[in-house]
Amino acid sequence: MLLSYRILDEQNKTMEINFNYDGVTKSERLEDFSKEKLGKLFEHYDFLIRADVFFKTENTTSTDTGMVTSIRLSAPGPRLFTDTNTNTFEDGIQTCVNELTRQLKKRKEKMKSF
Repeated sequence: MLLSYRILDEQNKTMEINFNYDGVTKSERLEDFSKEKLGKLFEHYDFLIRADVFFKTENTTSTDTGMVTSIRLSAPGPRLFTDTNTNTFEDGIQTCVNELTRQLKKRKEKMKSF
């Protein structure tokens, strides 16, 4: 299932967020949590265009894994991507956003040098 949202900020810039559920039931709570976290990235990095968020379940014997969260960001240059396998999607979103923040800091530094 694919869902799409647009976020409009104070300067009338939009960021599109697409949600893709693979073997997972659609969740407003997950979408709101994701939009909140990604909205913060959008505020700090105005060059972001779009985010694709993927939720997927895996069969696993471990109770610490099985919920796969992936986020792909569209920005100038190569796309940024991260994924994680945790026991909850909320933990996965937080882990992915932390990793993307690290990647975005590197990207912004490279952009400043040009």
